[in-house]
Amino acid sequence: MEHEFTPQIRAILDKHFRHAAADILEKSSLLQYINLKTVSATRGSKARSSFANLYAIFVLVEDYIQRKYHKRGDYSKYEGSRFSALFKRQRQLPFGSKLQNHALNHRMNEEFKKFFPR
Repeated sequence: MEHEFTPQIRAILDKHFRHAAADILEKSSLLQYINLKTVSATRGSKARSSFANLYAIFVLVEDYIQRKYHKRGDYSKYEGSRFSALFKRQRQLPFGSKLQNHALNHRMNEEFKKFFPR
């Protein structure tokens, strides 16, 4: 799906992955989900759907990187994160102060499965 914000996603991928960027976007369900969730990113605040799931993805990826699992390579030993720490971090982000816990609970997983059932 192409929309007004897709070029921003592609630019970030191009910056970090150059020639592999298009392939990464095509094969990454997570990046495709982020692309779907940013359809209204360039519109006014009234047009935006809930971005809570994007905040949840951000804090989960941030935690993953802080714990250096992208370098360790053994995600099976990831002990997980404390919900309260992730929720607190999510609310510290710009415009995140009013977020509720739903996205960090089961709701994001179910929506993701709706778009990417495999």
